[in-house]
Amino acid sequence: MKYYFNKSLSVGFDEAVSTVTEALKAQGFGILTEIDVKATLKKKLDVDFRQYTILGACNPGYAHKALLAEPHIGLMLPCNVLVQELESGEVEVSAIDPAASMQAVENSELGDVAVAVRDKLKSVIENL
Repeated sequence: MKYYFNKSLSVGFDEAVSTVTEALKAQGFGILTEIDVKATLKKKLDVDFRQYTILGACNPGYAHKALLAEPHIGLMLPCNVLVQELESGEVEVSAIDPAASMQAVENSELGDVAVAVRDKLKSVIENL
């Protein structure tokens, strides 16, 4: 089972991050964290890496439902959205499929939440 959705864009990296952030907001998600992997690897290891940013996206209503359904689900939150520069120069945007990642948790109430979040994230990616 594929555990993510993705789409390549023909825009600059910073524009892709901005576009994805706005598209997530339109679906009720906020960005809790933004990890600049390129800058982190340069600072911590003094290595060069391509543009690679991880956005920690959260839809508060669904996060609340998930937390009520499964007390340890915080281990799998927030939903990560990845923006990375490809060798071709294109920028790829990927989002986790929460239904796939939460499949190991045997809780039907949580599964319903994961499917709803998956549908929103998939819509974001498809409409970029």
